[in-house]
Amino acid sequence: MFKLVSDYKPSGDQPEAINSLVQGIKDGKHAQTLLGVTGSGKTFTMANIIEKVQRPTLVLAHNKTLAGQLYAEFKELFPENAVEYFISYYDYYQPEAYIAATDTYIEKDSSINDEIDRMRHEATKSLLTREDVIIVASVSCIYGIGEKDDYLSLALMLETGLEVPMDVVMGQLINMQYTRNDFDLVRGSFRRKGDIIDIWTPDSEHTLTRISFFGDEIDKISYVDAITGRTEYTKDYIELFPASHYATGRAKLNKAIDRIEAELEVRLKELRDAGDMIAAYRLEQRTRYDIDMLRETGFCKGIENYSRHIAGREAGEPPCTLMDFFPDDFLLFIDESHQTIPQVGAMYNGDRSRKEMLVQYGFRLPSAFDNRPLKFNEFEQRMGQTVFVSATPADYEKEHSEQTVEQVIRPTGLLEPEIFIRPVEGQIEDILAMLKEQKATGDKSLIMTLTKRMAEDLTDFLKKENIRVTYLHSDIKAVERMQILNQLRNDEIDVIVGINLLREGIDLPEVSLLMILDADKEGFLRSERSLIQIIGRCARNDHGRVVLYADEVTDSMMNAVSETNRRRKIQEEYNKVHNITPRTVKKAVRDIFDIVAENSKDSSEAKGRGRSSKGGIDPARLINEGVSGGSEEENNKLIDKLTIEMTKAAKDLDFERAAEIRDIIIELKGKK
Repeated sequence: MFKLVSDYKPSGDQPEAINSLVQGIKDGKHAQTLLGVTGSGKTFTMANIIEKVQRPTLVLAHNKTLAGQLYAEFKELFPENAVEYFISYYDYYQPEAYIAATDTYIEKDSSINDEIDRMRHEATKSLLTREDVIIVASVSCIYGIGEKDDYLSLALMLETGLEVPMDVVMGQLINMQYTRNDFDLVRGSFRRKGDIIDIWTPDSEHTLTRISFFGDEIDKISYVDAITGRTEYTKDYIELFPASHYATGRAKLNKAIDRIEAELEVRLKELRDAGDMIAAYRLEQRTRYDIDMLRETGFCKGIENYSRHIAGREAGEPPCTLMDFFPDDFLLFIDESHQTIPQVGAMYNGDRSRKEMLVQYGFRLPSAFDNRPLKFNEFEQRMGQTVFVSATPADYEKEHSEQTVEQVIRPTGLLEPEIFIRPVEGQIEDILAMLKEQKATGDKSLIMTLTKRMAEDLTDFLKKENIRVTYLHSDIKAVERMQILNQLRNDEIDVIVGINLLREGIDLPEVSLLMILDADKEGFLRSERSLIQIIGRCARNDHGRVVLYADEVTDSMMNAVSETNRRRKIQEEYNKVHNITPRTVKKAVRDIFDIVAENSKDSSEAKGRGRSSKGGIDPARLINEGVSGGSEEENNKLIDKLTIEMTKAAKDLDFERAAEIRDIIIELKGKK
């Protein structure tokens, strides 16, 4: 059973939202929307719905960072249940591609995060072995991951007292894509020591499965610590799943090889008839090599490109994805649906356009097209009962939802900010006057422009007026971007001038004033939905204000202002009835820059090399100084330490920090 564990109880309009959505699910409504403002506790509402409905649940997010936050929250709320995490397992991924204009072939290059790969296996195992499962996933879950039926058919069931020769068990493990390694055991491998087989399953973090034999009989099944060798507990029965989601039986693999060879002959004839002998030669050499590897080892580099043949599917049939591992009655939450839905819809076309060049020029067989994400209509067919979650639902959600439930009351009592519309004429003088008022109170401000040039020019002007200001746009690297945000929170600057990067996902409770220039310029950055999201950046402060500078009031402006005022009125009335005083969110400033502890005796020399006075490496300073100074040997040592820290951050699901460190490593490597 799902059991929610929390010191908090639903409050504000959470109880009504929970009850309405739960009743909608019980009534069989296919799609509903939870319209929840920023800071209203949408995750807690989702958790309560899961507990009441008691169904396996998929929570879909549009990026790894958001997925990581949701995973941590659900893990805390459901400590006794299986809360799993399923995202792309690449720390770095360069897809295979061909650029015809320059005759440039780019080979696939990737770095797999072992911990995330483990968590993906843990997710699929949980779905197949228990019912109290919550999977938090990014949109990568709509990519093919191998066939569920093959994955299940290869599962190995063992129990104490079973008579089976050790060689047979080891042979089955090899068929399941495990490798034998008697010296350096890693995930997805096994070793034999006398009458014992130790298996490190791909879903296990630090525990080995030990199968002890007495002759040809399984005498004992135990779990031991991979480091200490200490037995943790024993079991009478165990089910082992393959080491790869792409594992398949030998008979099926042989049929797949025959299908690949047949397709190869057809495609070679097409290319030769068209006179493209180079593409034909290239395709034959690459494919023949892959076929030989499949025959000998059951695996080859880029095996996913043959997934259609391995699965026995026909051309154009959708791949098997994580969603196929769920039971038919699963529940789906799509978080930030206004972002996630369009991203799901765009993934197929982007993948297809890249592969068309590879197929056309003989780098891949046409069947590579079927190693793909789901098309949007295929995704819709697999959605199950769905709850869209967003502060600004898009047209798709509005058209498909049978019920929209609002959640606009914040536990903090915070209101939507007050909104003022002022003319463009005299806006600079008005901005200066307001910034001086802000300076007197110690509050911070954001200014939104439409272009990079305008952001930079306005920043230069304000600096001449002795305003502590900097700009932020897409040319600013990740580590500098985080440094700028922390400078604002640490009172090192008072104002940030930005474009759309400040629209979503940035939590700055110190900001009480937001000024939007060119608010009447209709377009993506000044649409109703974007304006509401921008205005929400100021909803974490108890005296937040937003000023829209415009010569005319557009429909988008009018709708955004009306919706914000409507929500504010509801919040004010609730606070008045319940005697609640709004209070600004208090959030500690996280110092992300001292990331690697250095034992340096000469602190002054350390400072000169871009290290902080605390003895740690200061990435911001390294970037600002162009990652200069220090010998090649010192740079290599620094890269090694940063790589360790990057891996640790990724393991801790802190992908934002991992990305920052990655950018520094790239800078350092560029200086070598």
